[in-house]
Amino acid sequence: MTDVDRRPDAETQYSDHLRRSRTVWDRWSDWYSMSEQDFAPARDALVAGLGLEAGDSVLDVGCGPGVNFETIRNAVGEDGRLVAVDYSPEMVEKARGRVESRGWENVDVYRADATTADLGGPYDAAVATLALSVMPDVERTVRNVYSSLAPGGRLGVLDLQPFQSGPARAVNPLLRWFLGWYANWNPEGDVRAAVDAVFGGYDLRETLLGGTAYTLTADRTER
Repeated sequence: MTDVDRRPDAETQYSDHLRRSRTVWDRWSDWYSMSEQDFAPARDALVAGLGLEAGDSVLDVGCGPGVNFETIRNAVGEDGRLVAVDYSPEMVEKARGRVESRGWENVDVYRADATTADLGGPYDAAVATLALSVMPDVERTVRNVYSSLAPGGRLGVLDLQPFQSGPARAVNPLLRWFLGWYANWNPEGDVRAAVDAVFGGYDLRETLLGGTAYTLTADRTER
């Protein structure tokens, strides 16, 4: 079978994944605030690790209802810029509502597929919290984000993974099923491997929840 023969199936799987993502995240948009504080310390530490300065421009990938906006905006100030994208219409609506209610004039929210959309830029930094592992093509998304960064720009990631070692690995099939149901997690995607391949390495900053959650940063360097 040739690549041409396989392409329609791949395209169907891609579009089906996007459709499920929209359904899942539209559904959870009304309840996301219940868990917004769960990862707040990790998200705040991750943004701090981006080394943002006043006037910087930042991309928020899979922004959800805008849980990172205030922390990022505090770092870049009124002269900075934050561009956020999400595929879920309900999430985008709630993110825009957050921006409007706070009167932030330098935060723009767009509905877009971060894997294929023109993300603009160049940005000084990008952040993706609990987002990359639900993308229909993880490595392609990482490459798109990489292309949007200025040379020296930094990516910060907070995401989930199966248990990496020990007897807890026995529950990984159940964990994968749960994350697939709960978040339309992409079982074929490996975020850390994708970042490593695209950026040529990364710094693992923190692990949480028994190793099933982690943060990392990676810098775009000229190669």
